[in-house]
Amino acid sequence: MAICPSIWVALFDFQQGENSYIIYVHVPATRMSLLIYITMAISNVLFLLTKHPLFQLFSETSAKIRALFTLFTLITGGFWGKPMWGTFWVWDARLTSILIFLFIYPGALCSQEFSTDITSIFICVGLINILIIKFSIN
Repeated sequence: MAICPSIWVALFDFQQGENSYIIYVHVPATRMSLLIYITMAISNVLFLLTKHPLFQLFSETSAKIRALFTLFTLITGGFWGKPMWGTFWVWDARLTSILIFLFIYPGALCSQEFSTDITSIFICVGLINILIIKFSIN
């Protein structure tokens, strides 16, 4: 039973070799991280409008999952980047904006001790980083 059949039937790139298979894991993890952040921001906007605690609970839970996907994105990107660039980390716009994206989670946790409204606004302002990530990749 194949877990991910695309990895087994896809041909590897002649320049990247077998390292091109990392992209089949790295890109979906990145997209899932961005999608979870967008839903988390929508949940925080709804919390600011309604003050219903269910939206805040959803945001807290999704923040932990998003941080895991973002960390997985950085790790798989490093494994892909080592043979391609010769190093695990390069200070360019893509990697730095994803790292900032990872740091939004602890920042939200620290600000949550003070006020849930400040945390919600902090996460909604973090949506600007998604645009930075999108344009840095393009």
